[in-house]
Amino acid sequence: MATAIRHASLGTSAGLPVTPDTAMRVAAVYACVRLISGAVANLPMDVKRRVDENTREDMSGSDLWSVLRRKPNGWQTPSQFKRMLQAHVLLRGNAYAQIVRSRGRVVALNPLNPDRMDVSQNDALELKYTYQRRDGRRVVMSADEVMHLVGLTLDGITGVSAITYARETIGLSMAQERHGSTTFKNSARPSAVLKHPGQIGPEALANLRASLDAYRSGGDREGQALILEEGMDLSPISMTSEDAQWIESRKFSRTDIAMFFGVPPHMIGDTEKSTSWGSGIEQQSIGFVTYTLEDHLTTWEETANRDLVSADDVFVRFNRKALVRGDIKTRWDAYVKALQWGVYSPDMVLALEDENPRSDGKGGVFYDPPNTSGGKEGRADEPKETPPD
Repeated sequence: MATAIRHASLGTSAGLPVTPDTAMRVAAVYACVRLISGAVANLPMDVKRRVDENTREDMSGSDLWSVLRRKPNGWQTPSQFKRMLQAHVLLRGNAYAQIVRSRGRVVALNPLNPDRMDVSQNDALELKYTYQRRDGRRVVMSADEVMHLVGLTLDGITGVSAITYARETIGLSMAQERHGSTTFKNSARPSAVLKHPGQIGPEALANLRASLDAYRSGGDREGQALILEEGMDLSPISMTSEDAQWIESRKFSRTDIAMFFGVPPHMIGDTEKSTSWGSGIEQQSIGFVTYTLEDHLTTWEETANRDLVSADDVFVRFNRKALVRGDIKTRWDAYVKALQWGVYSPDMVLALEDENPRSDGKGGVFYDPPNTSGGKEGRADEPKETPPD
């Protein structure tokens, strides 16, 4: 194993090396990583116990619940911890956290730099984790000491990063960024040929080049006319950025990067295509939750249940109801249906909205489903009809 931090520096046809750090300087990559990591970070993780086949008990206040919901370690909040590890998965393909136990109970999760970790498997199929600390010392840990989140994997041991396979697209985007910066630094003026009827000396040529560079650098000279002396003539010979469809090529790169991360283009600001408007955006957002975000949530849940939970009747699960916290219409439509069909009581709905129970004490009533036989007979809150004379 290398004795220094390993950065996957991958050369590209565009001539620029791509690493997780340089890739984050590309706007589309940063937006995709921020979007997915933020969604995972904002969803709370619940710890529950399976009482029987149909009953689940909330284990809020347990040691593991406190680690996942209150304080994963001595310096991070739960959202910081989850956002960091999810970013590691997206950019490196793996995320690691040291599991700190006391008397068999998980009391802390310390994140580890994935560039300092080396994973190997022996003939007995046991995993060994060798971590290089900041002082250069190597620490060997067993599988039960490490929480290991694995992204897309080809060997079943470590994950592969999207940066590895998207490096050509990201490298092209980086080259386009550099080209655009250089172009606008020179006031977006095209290259040109200056024609002189005679011949000028080296000193005059140097002065001419200096004056042209100062003119092209923009600033106070922006918009002023170029004055040519001694009968010189200027002839542009190169295409502008628009003529070369530079902006259009950047759009293609942005869409390709979003595809690698499984993010709908409109979620990173690419909403120019007509098919992305109206119901198209809604369906793409649903697809993002179903096919991209759910994949990462399942990885977290299964890893936590494997590495952090020792009892067979205890499990960790994300509270996916928080996904609709920003959509009040969808949230309350679901509440109304749950009340109508007797799934929730009013007090349960109030609890989900962080509100106190009803003050009249009638919030614990479960309403009978509509259009069922004898539905109104069991309703204690409705008056019974008086038979006719």
